[in-house]
Amino acid sequence: MPEILSDDMLVALVGLGGGLLLGLAARLGRFCTMGAIEDLLYGGSDTRMRMWVLAIGVAIFGTFGLSALGVMATETSYYLSIRWMPVASVLGGLMFGYGMALAGNCGYGSIARLGGGDMRAFVIVLVMGVSAYVVLSGPLAPLRVWLFPQEDVVNDMPPGLAHLLSDWSGLSVNMLGMGIGTLIIVGALASRDFITEKAGIFWSVVVGIAITSGWAGSYWVASTGFADVPVVSHSFSAPVGESLLYFMTASARAPSFAVGSVAGVIGGAFIGSLIKGHFRWEACEDPRELRRQITGATLMGTGAVLALGCTIGQGLSAFSVLAFSAPVTFLAIFAGAALGLRQLIEGFQPAE
Repeated sequence: MPEILSDDMLVALVGLGGGLLLGLAARLGRFCTMGAIEDLLYGGSDTRMRMWVLAIGVAIFGTFGLSALGVMATETSYYLSIRWMPVASVLGGLMFGYGMALAGNCGYGSIARLGGGDMRAFVIVLVMGVSAYVVLSGPLAPLRVWLFPQEDVVNDMPPGLAHLLSDWSGLSVNMLGMGIGTLIIVGALASRDFITEKAGIFWSVVVGIAITSGWAGSYWVASTGFADVPVVSHSFSAPVGESLLYFMTASARAPSFAVGSVAGVIGGAFIGSLIKGHFRWEACEDPRELRRQITGATLMGTGAVLALGCTIGQGLSAFSVLAFSAPVTFLAIFAGAALGLRQLIEGFQPAE
C-alpha cells in the first residue's frame, strides 16, 4: 500500500471517485429520486423511476459479483451487520420522504444542486447534516437509542434477502444475489420507451458502478490496511454532518469515505453544470419557501438516522447487499414523498 497516503486518505479518495460519478449522473443524467417520484405520480412518465430501478439492479449484480470474486464480503457491510428494526425503517422512511417533498429534494439531490450554484440547497444540506447529528450523537441520541437500540448480528443469519434464500434453498448467496440483480435489470429494461433512452440507461449503470466501487474500495482498504476502516458505500444523511465536522476540525480529524463522497458529488455536479451550461447562483426569495425547506431538511436528517440511510443509503447501498431494510425503507420514503407532494400540489382536496 502506498506509504504517502494513509488508509483514511485512501478510503476518502475512493469516496471521492464514486461521488464524482454520482454528481455527474445528477447533473448530466438527471438522476434524481424526487424527480422520479414526481414524474411517476404527476408527470405521466416512469423513465426516471426505471433509471433508479436499473441502478439498483446493476448495484446488486456488481456487489454480489465482487463477493463471488472474493473482493467483497457483504456480511461486513453496516446494513447486514446489525439487526433490522422494521418500525425504525418505516417511521424514518416516512419522515424522510415527507421532508424530501417539503424541501424539494433529497440530500443527494440537494448536494448536486449546491454544486450547480443553488444556495437554497446549501441551507438544506446544512440543516439536514446538523439535524442528523443531533439525533445520531447529540441531545436526542439517548432517546433514539432508548426507542431503537441497535444490536449487532453475531452468530445469527445476516438480515439480507439473498442470505435468507440461501438458508432456505442451500444455494450460493452470491449466485442468488447476482440472479436477483439480473431479474431487476431485465425488469427495468422491459419497456419499449425506456430501452430507447440510451443516456438514461448509461447514467443508471454509472450510478450502479459508483455504489459498487464504494464497497470494493472500502473493503480493499479495510482488508489490506492497518486502520480500523469500515466497509461502506455512499449515503447522504449523517455523512453530510460528518463532512461538516471534518471541514471545521480537519486538523484534528482524519478524512473518511463520507467526506470524500460528499465532496465528490459537489465536484461532479459542478463539472456537470459547467458542461451543460447550467451553473448559476440562486437564492431563496420567499420566506415561506425557506421555512418549508428548513422543516423538510430537519425531517430528512432525523428520518435518515432512524432509518439508517436515505434515498441513496437505503435506496441503493443497502439495496445492493439486499438488506431487508432497503425495500421497506424505500417504499416508506415513496409514501412519505407522495403524501408531501399531494399536500403541496393538491392541498389534500378530495377528488371531485
